[in-house]
Amino acid sequence: MYSDTVVLLGAVANQHGEDGRWVFGAGACTASLLWFSALGFGARLLAPLFARTIAWRVLDSVIALMMWALAATLLLSNGQPVVPV
Repeated sequence: MYSDTVVLLGAVANQHGEDGRWVFGAGACTASLLWFSALGFGARLLAPLFARTIAWRVLDSVIALMMWALAATLLLSNGQPVVPV
């Protein structure tokens, strides 16, 4: 998984030109550091909330709704890209 991420980020970064790829790489590293730090601290802060069963049910319901919405979007796109390229 780590090598997939490195290859993917490298391929996307190379699309930004000689100078832009370093800026993109630095931004990707910074975003990753912030995301995983927030995830770790957020998990600790939200642990009391998710000690209750109802919180997990609400979270699972929100995730299910998002997945159904994504599936409907893909089905209704008729094979066309969802976001124009």
